[in-house]
Amino acid sequence: MTVEAPTVPDRTRASATTGPRRNRWPRLTRIGLSVLSVLLGVLIWDLVSRNYTAFFLPSPRLTLDGAVELVRDGTLWDSVSASSTRILTGWLLGVLVGVPMGLLMGCIPWLRLMLDPYIQFFRFVPPIAFVTLAIIWLGPGEASKVALIFYTTVFIVALNTLAGVLSVNEIRMRAARALGAGPVRSLVSVVLPSTVPHVVTGARLAMGNSFLTIVSAEIVAAQSGLGSLIWTARNYAKTEWVFVGIIALGLLGYLFDWILRLVTGRTLRRYGVNF
Repeated sequence: MTVEAPTVPDRTRASATTGPRRNRWPRLTRIGLSVLSVLLGVLIWDLVSRNYTAFFLPSPRLTLDGAVELVRDGTLWDSVSASSTRILTGWLLGVLVGVPMGLLMGCIPWLRLMLDPYIQFFRFVPPIAFVTLAIIWLGPGEASKVALIFYTTVFIVALNTLAGVLSVNEIRMRAARALGAGPVRSLVSVVLPSTVPHVVTGARLAMGNSFLTIVSAEIVAAQSGLGSLIWTARNYAKTEWVFVGIIALGLLGYLFDWILRLVTGRTLRRYGVNF
């Protein structure tokens, strides 16, 4: 007589099939909570500002008036446009150079060993340390700012791309070679798809660091840009303009990151990119 074992639900398989539990709150609810959080933050800001002078901590209303003033005379739009152009140009160049660099370092061991000392050295030197040299070598124009953004971006993207290449499953590489795939074919069909999420992460991290760099560069040598606006506001004791510049930087960074997540999430979803 055969005794059948009791059936036990396969929790592991169910978990692997359904994947991690995600937040399923309605979109309007999530937007409403975000708006409520911002309103609470502005309210706290307003209450705290009542205990200090406008020079020390301007109120939200005074900051809004400063923003309207800067918009009307065109200063804010010119500053946003100048900073955006510098950030996007330097960041894009850094991504275009950093991705191939990371791929080559991951696929060619001797090249990785040769470039590793330079990358490990320069990635710990902040871009602000090169501001003076950038101005001396490239002049006070746009080239120096773009070069600093490029410097900020290229190492972050290259290291994340390298990490993606080194994390490729060796079994997949052996399977590709067993099926007759050469180095180029393996790179295109196995390495690149596995590396895409790391590249996107590196690009997002580099975008955030680009905003840190552009402010420093524009404060030192620029007649336009959000960094220049903040420094000018300091010289005129217009603290509300400083707040306008800071808020503009945050909103601009949020917008750029949102666009990047939207585009990569829709075009690269099949490679595991999902924001």
